[in-house]
Amino acid sequence: MSNDPLANALSNVMNAEKVSKTECFTKPASKIILAVLDVMKDHKYIGNAEVLQDGKGDVIKINLLGHINKVGVIKPRFSIKKDEIEKFEKRYLPAKLFGLLIISTSKGVMSHIEAQEKELGGKLLAFVY
Repeated sequence: MSNDPLANALSNVMNAEKVSKTECFTKPASKIILAVLDVMKDHKYIGNAEVLQDGKGDVIKINLLGHINKVGVIKPRFSIKKDEIEKFEKRYLPAKLFGLLIISTSKGVMSHIEAQEKELGGKLLAFVY
């Protein structure tokens, strides 16, 4: 039994990318994993992510595009204010305007770019570049 399903899902994606697979499967399916994958899909890091029913803890099928260099969760899940985003951007991303921080805000899960535009803070979930 895993303690962090989001970390397992993102490591499955990273491992599949490393061996140049075109799709990967991750289990279990949850709303937060799907929200993170939707943000990655909106920014063209992955293709579609769909939930497949298997009767016990649904499976997510993720189509990979080969655009990911690194992806991972941020632990502990730091709470950040709207003016602290740049500090964590420097810590987790290799260069300015390269990659995404994925943040859970009061308005939903979004990238750090959208959070800055909407002037929202929240909790850091993951990074991808």
